[in-house]
Amino acid sequence: MKKIIHNKIIILGSGPAGYTAAIYSSRANLKPFLITGNNKGGQLMNTNEIENWPGDVNTVSGTDLINRMHRQALKFNTKVISDHIISVKLSEKPFFMIGEKNIYTSDALIIATGANPRFLGLESEHTFKGKGVSTCAICDGFFYKNKEVAVVGGGNTAIEETLYLSNFVHKIHLVHRRDHFRAEKILISRLTKKIEEKKVILHLNCTISEILGNSFGVDSILIKKNTYLNEKILKIMVSGVFISIGYTPNTSLFINQLDMKDNYIKILYGQHGNHTQTSIPGVFAAGDVTDHVYRQAITSSASGCMAALDSERYLNSINL
Repeated sequence: MKKIIHNKIIILGSGPAGYTAAIYSSRANLKPFLITGNNKGGQLMNTNEIENWPGDVNTVSGTDLINRMHRQALKFNTKVISDHIISVKLSEKPFFMIGEKNIYTSDALIIATGANPRFLGLESEHTFKGKGVSTCAICDGFFYKNKEVAVVGGGNTAIEETLYLSNFVHKIHLVHRRDHFRAEKILISRLTKKIEEKKVILHLNCTISEILGNSFGVDSILIKKNTYLNEKILKIMVSGVFISIGYTPNTSLFINQLDMKDNYIKILYGQHGNHTQTSIPGVFAAGDVTDHVYRQAITSSASGCMAALDSERYLNSINL
């Protein structure tokens, strides 16, 4: 039978936003509970090398960085709970959360459940996930040195990953379903140079219809060129496919309970504090559940800090 456990403040999510919120809440003597969820550490756990974390002159892995955050949260007496929340009720106070292991209630709640990369929806895409199909060039690009690969997408992430891969792969096939890119002009300018150098081959108005391979991994893709008159299928030999078509925020638990836009939780962005408050007082959100633009570990951590400070002020205001 599940136990009902109450705490003054609960944090959902164990990525940079969640752990930073925990560290700041703990230092405010709020004694937070952090519930990790099934994806412990979030997307950062899939990042092999981080070179832009302030204060780390040497490269740090995502796993190491999360482990350091975890130890720091424990140092300040955060209680880290390994559980996954399957439903919530935020219309009444205290807030109510049902986990796979136990039931939790809290007076304040910080949502930092992150986001997951989107996929194309092909069965073969999942067949070869980890065997040539990747959603992170920075994580997996090293394995394709001097090889031919494909990148799918037309936004900033797709162009950034293409430029990154161009430093060490032999050739990149950039597949985009439209005839123009949504990326920033400076990125498109850099991409144009790579195209002129024949490092990148464009496939516009195209979609991947199948990913092919064998027990060793991906060896080719079938792309479908959409024209006004007919559809042309082209087979391209590649060793890897990088899917860069955006992210889906992990907010399904909060649909019809919190105000959202495009499934991202809306927050106040207040000029005088309360920046991270959602449409329900006492419920705060931080990290990729609110951010579809920056999606960086450092910006997630910053918003986790703000959520902790906002929740502290909220709890003080209700005299708890």
